[in-house]
Amino acid sequence: MNLHLKEILIATAATATLAGGVAPALAETGDNEKCYGVSLAGANDCAAGPGTTCAGTSSVDYQGNAWKYVPSGTCTQMKLPAMANGEKRKGSLHALDRDLPTA
Repeated sequence: MNLHLKEILIATAATATLAGGVAPALAETGDNEKCYGVSLAGANDCAAGPGTTCAGTSSVDYQGNAWKYVPSGTCTQMKLPAMANGEKRKGSLHALDRDLPTA
């Protein structure tokens, strides 16, 4: 690998690392809010409790302790499928104790 290519790869990696730390902060400002219990398995933006660590780590659809950024004001209005017992499933601005992974 020549020196120029190595410098480009290092600069690209550094930029990607910095962008990863800035993106969540940008998403939380403005017109987005954290909405718990609305993402499909592996599609969450970050964690709220056991069974998740951060982006993409939820293991259950609509996992109550995993959140996703959604447009402000839409979280509790989202149309979600009913739970297995027939109860309505709704998004929440706070972590939920439902649809959690089994140990």
